[in-house]
Amino acid sequence: MYNLDQTTAAFTAADESVERESMEYDVVIVGAGPAGLSAAIRLKQNNPDTSVVVLEKGSEVGAHILSGAVLDPIGLKELFPDFETMSGCPVKTKVTSDKFHIYGPAGALPIPQFVLPPLMHNHGNYIVSMANTCRWLAEQAEGLGVEIFPGMACSALVYREDGSVKGVVAGEFGYQKDGTKGPGYEPGMELHGKYVMLGEGARGSLSKVAIAKYKLDEGAEPSKFGLGMKEIWDIDPAKHKEGTVLHSAGWPLGAKQGGGSFVYHAENNQVFLGMIVDLNYENPYRYPYMDFQKWKTHPDIAELLEGGKRVAYGARVVTKGGIQAVPQVAFPGGVLLGCTAGLVNLPRIKGNHNAMLSGIHAADAATKALGAGRSGDRLQAYDDMLHDGPIGEDLRPVRNVAPLNGRFGPFLGGMLMGGLDMWSASLIKFNIFGTMGHKKDDAGSTKKAANFKPIDYPKPDGVLTFDRLTNVSMTFTNHGEDQPSHLRLIDASIPVNVNLPEFAGPSARYCPAGVYEFITEEDGSNPKFQINAQNCIHCKTCDIKDPSRNIVWTVPEGGGGPNYPNM
Repeated sequence: MYNLDQTTAAFTAADESVERESMEYDVVIVGAGPAGLSAAIRLKQNNPDTSVVVLEKGSEVGAHILSGAVLDPIGLKELFPDFETMSGCPVKTKVTSDKFHIYGPAGALPIPQFVLPPLMHNHGNYIVSMANTCRWLAEQAEGLGVEIFPGMACSALVYREDGSVKGVVAGEFGYQKDGTKGPGYEPGMELHGKYVMLGEGARGSLSKVAIAKYKLDEGAEPSKFGLGMKEIWDIDPAKHKEGTVLHSAGWPLGAKQGGGSFVYHAENNQVFLGMIVDLNYENPYRYPYMDFQKWKTHPDIAELLEGGKRVAYGARVVTKGGIQAVPQVAFPGGVLLGCTAGLVNLPRIKGNHNAMLSGIHAADAATKALGAGRSGDRLQAYDDMLHDGPIGEDLRPVRNVAPLNGRFGPFLGGMLMGGLDMWSASLIKFNIFGTMGHKKDDAGSTKKAANFKPIDYPKPDGVLTFDRLTNVSMTFTNHGEDQPSHLRLIDASIPVNVNLPEFAGPSARYCPAGVYEFITEEDGSNPKFQINAQNCIHCKTCDIKDPSRNIVWTVPEGGGGPNYPNM
């Protein structure tokens, strides 16, 4: 459960002394990702007269979208059965070859497809840029009459007198570095809806508040996450095999560390490649970004990329807790959508299909409620559909993979025991391990540095492997220089007094953008903790992995953050 104390809640509370104009809609949607846009489209398909607004904190739709991605088109087909023939649809690269390898330092062990449970096969799926897919979905939504406002960060929830969610505060600008209102302060607006849908993605800041306020995670297992990092490369056309999908596990993460890697051959001689490192790791010396860079030196990957050019980089946390970690998704006046609720199917490495389905189901429930004259209540029909419909059917068979992985490692736990459990679920509709729990969150998994030795990582060569700041420059990240840091410390003394001596300052390593660093004198004395908020690419790792749970990620001013072109 979230430990949302009064200090944390204050970071996302609206200033009630500020007078704001308001706009009224039937449905207010936060986040122009696959879940939010699917909800908006379905609402208009159900009833063209429903007024719908989508608020997106990125500078444009797609600017903050990052995913692998191999897309199961089940959700897209629900919206547009003929999507393949629709003008401009970017979902067109079908998977033609599907491979799974276990890597050692110098070789690979291919795993035959027949060994893998059928649910892990990718026949019928598509290699896509989800950023471009969301841009196309936004065009379809606007064509139906949906209002979409990019650059509008939603900083607080607004409540009715009965305690239900009434809307959000969006578009607040002009705070100075010290947190006071500057001469150009703009209070933003309150956007009110009969229902509010939160599709902020994994570890959304408003969603955290809603989960804590309404105790939505009571009875649910702790949320679990992985850090996903991705690069796009232009490669030699002779090496490019459009439609090829490769998933791998093993080196350099080892037998005890959960995670895996991928290579997807997209169109135009490009490959999408990346790594997910489970954030339940114990060793505070682990450096996920450098694990990713080291993986590229494997002979198979290095040979593929030789002569190529890296053209994009990004990172984002991925939910991996399974259905037992999904909270209640309906609360008074609103719902949680997509990765905000944690709907990724871990062994399939897919969540976009469930995100889209969640938006569709929420829209259907809202349409019925609006038609009955309701507003501000709990859309229980959506919660029921999420658990009992196709999303629940997708997540239940794989629910034990993450906890088995965490307890016994990726090979004995995730592959052997998890594979047996998934085969059982596929063949006889029964999970032999029942429903396993996670016991602790990812922050609580971190152990003291005294129990471990530092991990040696090779220095980036600038050709195949790159330092963090060089890669961050390719995210086109920008935050206003005068705004306060959106990365808040509950206790400013903890990084130096606790995290550095006890955990070797893990924030300097777990952040894939170099946001956090410890500055010392030449002799190593007088350490100071520095937050380079301008580097933040909104991955949310710090909000999840800090061992003292001392960092709170909040939204910066609208338009801030990465500007991904086609992630």
